Amino acid sequence: MARFKFDGRDRRGKRQGTINAGSRREAMLKLKDEGIRVIEMKEIPETLMTKDLTFGNPVKLQHFVIYLRQFATLLKAGVTVVEATSVLAAQTESKALKKALLDVEQALREGNPFSESVSKYKKIFNPMFINMVKAGEVSGNLDDTLEKLADDFEKQHDTRSKVVSALTYPAVIGILAIGAVIFLLVGVVPTFVTMFADMGAELPGITKFVLSASEFMQKFWWLVVLIILAFVSSIMYMKKNKKTKYYLDYFLLRMPIFGNMMQKAALARMMRTLASLFSSSVPILQAMSIVEKVVENEVIAKVIRESRDSLEKGRSMTEPMNDHWAFPPLVTQMISIGEGTGALDSMLSKIADFYEKEVEQSTDRLKSLIEPIMIVFLAGIVGVIVLSIMMPMFSMFDQMS
Repeated sequence: MARFKFDGRDRRGKRQGTINAGSRREAMLKLKDEGIRVIEMKEIPETLMTKDLTFGNPVKLQHFVIYLRQFATLLKAGVTVVEATSVLAAQTESKALKKALLDVEQALREGNPFSESVSKYKKIFNPMFINMVKAGEVSGNLDDTLEKLADDFEKQHDTRSKVVSALTYPAVIGILAIGAVIFLLVGVVPTFVTMFADMGAELPGITKFVLSASEFMQKFWWLVVLIILAFVSSIMYMKKNKKTKYYLDYFLLRMPIFGNMMQKAALARMMRTLASLFSSSVPILQAMSIVEKVVENEVIAKVIRESRDSLEKGRSMTEPMNDHWAFPPLVTQMISIGEGTGALDSMLSKIADFYEKEVEQSTDRLKSLIEPIMIVFLAGIVGVIVLSIMMPMFSMFDQMS
């Protein structure tokens, strides 16, 4: 929602004020319904206090896929682009998409092409979407293009969901483990300190270690919180900065167990996007530039830039890929075959299909392996703390008997 300041008139005379609306046109219509004739209207700039803070795309991928499906269906039914945009703006569940579509509708009514109208919202409509829509407008097959986009985005969403699902479980167990350790060190262990002091006996090494950790946690808990916040802030900064993001992505791709799965997911996204752009007759150099922006991995993006430079010099796009560890021989060989046979889009789609299945199988295997490992890990940490408390108590009972 945007906020607009207006000057106008009604039957009682001059009117001034502000109004909330999804777009300038919606604000005008609201005021018209109230009997106010608008003389001047200005949008009030958003501030940190009023705007919605979002990171990355503010529209969930599943909402965007639904929008594409419905848009294609309406166009096939003979509904105009303007009316379809109006209908979809009214029924979408995403506030960010609703606001964008209301502005797009206004731009369409002013005579602008759809591809130009959506280009203002690059966080929602990425370069791949804009260029494929532009190609669909030129060819007159915008409905087919939207259906293809919906299929591609849906596959990307499924792949991303599987990766996120595989990473979520160990992250949740890790957080629970940290919480359990902090609770035991701060809330439970200190109650036994006086009892152990009264015993006067030599404590086991493991008990001394846990008591020291408990004392440290009670005195410097704020330092632990600061370290966690600093770590999270560092990761967020690295993701925003292009140079540091390269090293973060390199680490993630090289990470044991999860790295291979994330590499396959990145390759699947790259190949799926390239295949879609080629099939929509987007020029190859332009397609490579678009994929570089949407692949979301700086290690892969660097190789794409080198491949584009190789194409500009009249060489094969696979030359930089052959020398890079992130691109298995299967990828480069199939791309080379596609270049030689003139069926590059088809070959890229097959590579994407292959790696999407690989990601699905990898996540299924990881889930079955990680669950027992993480349970043992959590039980081991808690068990060590409990054992450190119980061992002196057993010694005390032996002495009493």
